[in-house]
Amino acid sequence: MKFKPILIVDDEKNIRLALSMALEKLEIPVETAASGEEALEKMAQREYELVLLDLRLPGLDGMEVLRQVSQQLPELKVIIITAYGSINLAVEAMKLGAVDFLQKPFDTNQVREMVQRILEKQGESHGYDDYLAIAQQRILERYFDIAGVYVQKAVFLNPDRAEALNLLGGIAEATGNRGEADKYYRAALTHDPAYEPAKHNLDRLAARPYTQLGIDWGFQLQKERL
Repeated sequence: MKFKPILIVDDEKNIRLALSMALEKLEIPVETAASGEEALEKMAQREYELVLLDLRLPGLDGMEVLRQVSQQLPELKVIIITAYGSINLAVEAMKLGAVDFLQKPFDTNQVREMVQRILEKQGESHGYDDYLAIAQQRILERYFDIAGVYVQKAVFLNPDRAEALNLLGGIAEATGNRGEADKYYRAALTHDPAYEPAKHNLDRLAARPYTQLGIDWGFQLQKERL
């Protein structure tokens, strides 16, 4: 399958080079831009399959570039690049339309796998179930902060489903925020009073003595003891 070029937008030359080298094995043309202004100029002149966009750029920052892309080129898929720990920015960017995010530092295999996964859905939109599946995998790996970004995206796409709200409750509980967990479990049951994982979690949360062990994430493989 022939793909249009991928555009890498980062003000750091070494990051542009590292990403370009990471994508060489995919045999897809790669172009780069060192600023938000240059990126928008290039996107106005030709079509791209995918954009890897650093959020922290001098001048026109990545978030503003993403806003303009979302308005003017809504079909263009954007992976945002954030500094480690910039979870709130990642959540905001995903709600603005980014399909995925990379945290610095990243490895080449992670970049290739993410890009391949997105390109495999060429012409398709990423939906609630896609983000929920990624979140579940990150939960199994104990990357709760990263999982939370994907769950927030799922909730943004469909706020009326209990599964994602229950996952947010589990993440809050696993990271020590029982009050937040209670709020999300109750929200899940508001949308689906028969959703058993949220019922189990709410009952366990209120039990005395309380134990974090036995969080019911609502998916088969995740019956882990946290």
